[in-house]
Amino acid sequence: MPVSLLLHDPQPTVVLDAEGLPLTANRAMTTLLAGAPLGQARAWLPHNTPELVRSCLQQARAIEQVEAQCTAQLWLWTLIPDVASQCVVARGREASEELVAGREAAKARRLYRLITENTTDLISRHTPDGRFLDASPASWTLLGYWPEALRGTQAQRLFHPQDLAGVMLEARDALHVEGYHTMTYRIRHQAGHYLWFETASRAIRETYTGDVVEVVSVSRDITPRVQAEENRRRLADVVEAQKRQHQDEMAHTARLVTLGELASGIAHEINQPLAAVVNYAHASQRYLQNLANNPQAVERVAEGLERITLHANHAAEVIKRLRGFLRKGRRNVQALDVGEVIRQAVSLCAWEASARQISIDQQLAASVPRVYADRVLLEQVLLNLLRNAIEANHEQHPGSPSRLLLRAHPLSDGRLQISVHDQGPGVSDEQLEQLFTPFYTSKADGLGLGLSMSRSIIEGFGGELYAQPQPEGLLVCCILPLNGSITQQKQESI
Repeated sequence: MPVSLLLHDPQPTVVLDAEGLPLTANRAMTTLLAGAPLGQARAWLPHNTPELVRSCLQQARAIEQVEAQCTAQLWLWTLIPDVASQCVVARGREASEELVAGREAAKARRLYRLITENTTDLISRHTPDGRFLDASPASWTLLGYWPEALRGTQAQRLFHPQDLAGVMLEARDALHVEGYHTMTYRIRHQAGHYLWFETASRAIRETYTGDVVEVVSVSRDITPRVQAEENRRRLADVVEAQKRQHQDEMAHTARLVTLGELASGIAHEINQPLAAVVNYAHASQRYLQNLANNPQAVERVAEGLERITLHANHAAEVIKRLRGFLRKGRRNVQALDVGEVIRQAVSLCAWEASARQISIDQQLAASVPRVYADRVLLEQVLLNLLRNAIEANHEQHPGSPSRLLLRAHPLSDGRLQISVHDQGPGVSDEQLEQLFTPFYTSKADGLGLGLSMSRSIIEGFGGELYAQPQPEGLLVCCILPLNGSITQQKQESI
């Protein structure tokens, strides 16, 4: 090799003999040695330089890219044989940054391969229209397809028909606008059954135009989670149904107790029309006996029969009302005429109020809007509030006349308020805090379930029930929503 080539080579170069010992070096190598003897050049060369030199000469071929390290620097050496002179030219270059970057890149590639080949999630690449470009081996575990079988196929062909249109349209729009989208859908396994998948996708855009050129997705099987959530929901539905049935049983028992306490008033309300029926029947019989002597007897008998029909229908209506109040079955939420429900509740406790010299003043708005509730349960709540107020008035005014104020009017926020204001002794702050607590009562023979059950019923209709102490007596307010959809949603959730 011409000496001039060695002298002007910008890279450190050294000529080695057949044993790998330095014979001469160019200026770049001399500068690198910084005045050290030529023999120190071996510190910059690969540690197996003698073996490399012998191989070079024996095989008469160059050996490239041999790595060597000196202090903190990494070098790459190329060994070129000159068989005629049995010498080898070693030419090196400093490649620390290149080698470190290559090692990091190789490490990252190994890590990426390790993750993609061993993760339980499916990592896939797609064209913007959903065609598979590649997929990780998890495709076999999750879907029963090897990556090779998926490449070039449309992902949409595996989607459940009910999910296909909505999921694809939403994903396309989200990736185009935001560049990222997460979706939940059903996908068909190779065996034919469907699995629930959750897929997070990110759009890869063209640098200059910004168009989506590729989509990278990570998908996981969430079927066990969906099934667990469904099982929890079903269990919650069963528990809620049992709870509702228990509440209905308690409410029915409370209605039985209430009617037992109102037995005397109910008996009076039924006895009155029955007694009138008997009287008119006896009178009609007497007129029939004197039919030949009294020309007006026929008219009297006809009038008596008409009165008998009237009072019999009244007694039948009372019994029908009681049967409806004692109805036991599924809740029937419907649009109710609040005025009619209030009048029914007042009629049930009218005898009790009259016997204690208590008048019930009703102040209903000119146009009371309908509310969505169960007629029997709402009537039970109003009856409970009225009877509590009657007892409070009787306690405060024994043997003296008193009055209750029953009002119903719409509020400005789209709800209806029904309130009962008594003239009783009122309640203390401590009693007010516990007023709606189950089994709390100030009555000697009370169970303490009336107000707590009433609050549960009203809250089940989407409303609220609360009490406010007044300068005279206690004001109990029942708030009901007028929006049927809200109430029905509440009913479905309880």
